[in-house]
Amino acid sequence: MLKDIQVTGKKDTRSGFGDGITELGRTNKNVVALTADLAGSLKLNQFIKENPDRFIQCGIAEANMIGIAAGLTIGGKIPFTTTFANFSTGRVYDQIRQSVAYSGKNVKICASHAGLTLGEDGATHQILEDIGMMKMLPGMMVVVPCDYAQTKAATLAIADYEGPVYLRFGRPVWPIFTEGLPFELGKAQVFSEGKDVSIFACGHMVWNAIEAGRILEEKGISVEVINIHTIKPLDTEAILKSITKTRCAVTVEEHNVLGGLGDSVAQVAARHLPTPIEYIGTNDTFGESGTPMQLLEKYGLGTDKIVEAAEKAIKRKS
Repeated sequence: MLKDIQVTGKKDTRSGFGDGITELGRTNKNVVALTADLAGSLKLNQFIKENPDRFIQCGIAEANMIGIAAGLTIGGKIPFTTTFANFSTGRVYDQIRQSVAYSGKNVKICASHAGLTLGEDGATHQILEDIGMMKMLPGMMVVVPCDYAQTKAATLAIADYEGPVYLRFGRPVWPIFTEGLPFELGKAQVFSEGKDVSIFACGHMVWNAIEAGRILEEKGISVEVINIHTIKPLDTEAILKSITKTRCAVTVEEHNVLGGLGDSVAQVAARHLPTPIEYIGTNDTFGESGTPMQLLEKYGLGTDKIVEAAEKAIKRKS
C-alpha cells in the first residue's frame, strides 16, 4: 500500500549526484569530473578536494567540455560532464550528437536544475524539452531518478554502463523515499499494484504520483504507481504488464508532454495494447520565475491534477 511508503528525510537530488560521484572517485580511478563553471551547484566540491588531478574546470564553454569529455574516453577515462540541464543539452546538442552519440562514446552527461523546479531563475534556465531531445539520439541512455537516494544509486550505476548516458536531476529539497530499495537501470520500480489505473512517473513527479495515489486509494480506487526512472531503454514489459490489468493510465513528468515520458508510454500502448492515457506535464510552453511549488501548481503538475487525470482515465475506459 502507498500509505506504507516511508520518508526518511529530505534532500536535493543534485546532492545524490555529488555524493555518488565522490564515492566513485574513491573506487574507480578512471572517473573524471568536468564542469562548465558550476562545480558548487553540481555538488562537486568533495570530489575535487579528494581528486584534484581528475577534475577539469572548462569555464563557461559547454561545447568545449563535451569535446574534451569525448576525447578522454579514447584513453579509457569515464568522464562525467556537469552543468545545468539547459546548458547540458540545448546549448551543446550538436556536440553531443556528433562527438558523443554518433561514435558511442562513454560520456556521462549529468544535468542538474532540470524542469520547472529550478524555480526563480526562470524560463531561460529551465528546460522542459531535454528528455525528448536526448532520447531521440541513437544509443543514448536517459535516466531520471526520483529522489536523493536513487540519484546516488543511478550515478554509481551509470559508471559501470558502457556507452553515453544522460542523467537528469534537480535543485529543490525533496522527500527521500527509496532509501535501501534496489535500483537497476532499465527496470521500472513498482510502488503499488492495482487494477483500476496505472500511474507512470519519473523524477520529482514520482513523489507527487505517490501522494495522488494515496488520495485515490482513500476513495476506493486501486492504483498502480510505477517509477519509470529509465526513459530509455524503456521497460516495455513493466508498462504492458500494468496496463493489461488496469486498461488505462496517467503519465506524470516535469517536462513537456510533447516528446517525454508520456510519448514513450503512449507509443508502447499504441503498438501493443491501445489504452486511454491522460498526460500530466507542461503543455507546449516555457516556464517562468517562481518557487518550485508555485510553478508545479500553476502548470498543472500538482497532486490534485494527477488525481483528476486518473479519475478521467478510468471514466474513459468505461
